[in-house]
Amino acid sequence: MAHIHKMYEYDYKTGTIKPKNKKCPRCGSYMALHKKPVPRWHCGQCGYTEFIQG
Repeated sequence: MAHIHKMYEYDYKTGTIKPKNKKCPRCGSYMALHKKPVPRWHCGQCGYTEFIQG
């Protein structure tokens, strides 16, 4: 089961909700952050991957 409360942050001053994950530049879906074996952002819809340096 997904922990949906961990995917968004709520700003109490303005009353807005913002997603924590970044959007895919290719298809616009939200990307998943994978930490093992190599740190990377990956889109499950189109397969786009960004590797994190550092």
